[in-house]
Amino acid sequence: MPEISLTTLVLLCLAALVAGWIDAVVGGGGLLLLPALLLGLPNVQAAHILGTNKAVAIVGTTGAAITYARKAPVQIRTAIRIGLAALAGSMGGAFFAAGISSDVLRPVIMVVLLAVAAFVMLRPSFGAKAEGEERAPLTRARIVTAIVVVGGGIGFYDGLFGPGTGTFLVLALTAVLHLDLVTASATAKIVNVCTNAGALAMFAYQGSVYWQLAGVMAVFNLIGGTVGARMALSKGAEFVRGVLLVVVLSLVAKLAFDQWV
Repeated sequence: MPEISLTTLVLLCLAALVAGWIDAVVGGGGLLLLPALLLGLPNVQAAHILGTNKAVAIVGTTGAAITYARKAPVQIRTAIRIGLAALAGSMGGAFFAAGISSDVLRPVIMVVLLAVAAFVMLRPSFGAKAEGEERAPLTRARIVTAIVVVGGGIGFYDGLFGPGTGTFLVLALTAVLHLDLVTASATAKIVNVCTNAGALAMFAYQGSVYWQLAGVMAVFNLIGGTVGARMALSKGAEFVRGVLLVVVLSLVAKLAFDQWV
């Protein structure tokens, strides 16, 4: 593991804390955590950045998933089915991620960040629970679509790149299964645990995880994830929109500066 200054370590832990909170409420904690690792460890191979990111994220995501499962109306069986497909997809994505360099990764992350920022700005209701809306029954066709598209497709993306996976899962689950956003977020956390586990297993096998750094950051990510899940259940996710936009746009500016200036 490369030498890390105390200042860098503190900033990475703070990023893990906030990322866990954001990921639990609206998804997309990787939009903060992964760029933070790229900025804090500028001379490290992309595979080690991705692997360490997964080792941190799985802890916070698991804490959030447990909190949601206790209080939210989650279809556990359906979530596990989608999660198993996501696990397989993320392992496949992580296998291909070993050959990706940071120079390629940064522009891709910037595009994803801008796409998410545009969506949040154009959809003011994003993250707000639909009042009085009846949840549509889960049909076999919807479940199969969710397993293949949401599980396999987004799982592969999570293993390959990762940032925004939680947000993409929430959006896809809402669209495919017609869930309200709080229930979709709760379901997404269970699926996200599986995608993180699949990718982490592959990265660990390849020796691409800085376990000591991940262990320290994971404690803060767990705190953020647990607190975020509780806040989402009690207040909803609308209040996070402004924070998410500020963080996303700030990271785009910083990554763009490092890439081209």
